[in-house]
Amino acid sequence: MNFSNFKNKKILITGHTGFKGLWLSIYLLNLGAKVIGISLKPNIFQKKVLKQLKNKRIKNYFFNIQNYSKVKKTILQNQPDYIFHLAAQPIVSLSFVIPLETWKTNLIGTGNVLESLKFLKKKCAVVVVTSDKCYETKKNKKIIFFKETDALGGNDPYSASKASAEIIFKSYYKSFLEKKKNISIVSVRAGNIIGGGDWSRDRIIPDCVRSWVKKKSVNLRNPNSIRPWQHILDALNGYLLLAKNISKSKNFNGQSFNFGPERNSIKTVKELCDVFKIYWPGNTKIKIKLKKQFSETKTLALNVEKAKKKLKWKPVLKFNKSLNLTADWYQNYYKKFNIIDNYLSQIKYFQKLCKIKK
Repeated sequence: MNFSNFKNKKILITGHTGFKGLWLSIYLLNLGAKVIGISLKPNIFQKKVLKQLKNKRIKNYFFNIQNYSKVKKTILQNQPDYIFHLAAQPIVSLSFVIPLETWKTNLIGTGNVLESLKFLKKKCAVVVVTSDKCYETKKNKKIIFFKETDALGGNDPYSASKASAEIIFKSYYKSFLEKKKNISIVSVRAGNIIGGGDWSRDRIIPDCVRSWVKKKSVNLRNPNSIRPWQHILDALNGYLLLAKNISKSKNFNGQSFNFGPERNSIKTVKELCDVFKIYWPGNTKIKIKLKKQFSETKTLALNVEKAKKKLKWKPVLKFNKSLNLTADWYQNYYKKFNIIDNYLSQIKYFQKLCKIKK
């Protein structure tokens, strides 16, 4: 697999200081790209990472993606070759606390990027990142593997806003962007992403890490919920492969792609924790706390046959290896390893595994 097409290219990433955003930024810098990032003001961890990247080819912009004039100005000033739109309010539980803010960020923020593309004259490949939670779910005892053609929907504010982001993507494509010869655009829906560097609230891996580091038990609120657990590098590999493809061809213009793990990586929350603790030294106590704080879909799974067939993509990191790498990242972080080296060592391992050429 050859990713030399990203070398010396200008790549704009919205949400570049988030969990996925930092991995993608460091991955692309390692490929020789020039990164332009749009994010909110960084927190303490993000500042540490950006400080270590200060000599790299990265340009940072800190403002809210809801600000259309700044989004448009940044895109037009920098004239990117690629755009990865990741910026979002990504937490289901928080969407119940700040529903309007979630809608503004996930829907209007996406609309601001799409509206700005109408004025871009340079050739640009665009990947809009949404979520596996964009699909309409129904109560069913069997696991349903959602395909890209399945109905969109969502009961909680986060899921509904992500479904709406898919709708506005399709609307802008059909109304404006399909006619623009210089723009190729797709949307991507990934499963439950795991990996080092995630510090988000109400996500099971960060919850385990924060609890176990303090020698406390982690509380599982929905131990039997089933999710498609996928290492972040497998998901990003799909995004990059798709971006490369649409930069060269219009074959998939306006389409959506699922990226998820193999079926044997679709496990319950409890199963995930039981394996994760194998790779974590010391206290790894787990408590079941069934009292629900908010409503969540019990079962989520993705059909990834389209990506396998059309892109020749496949997930390469198995369930246990994904958790092994995740545990190693956090343990190295607490051992005060250089943060960038911590990311790069796993990126280089993955590239070697996939035979990725720069």
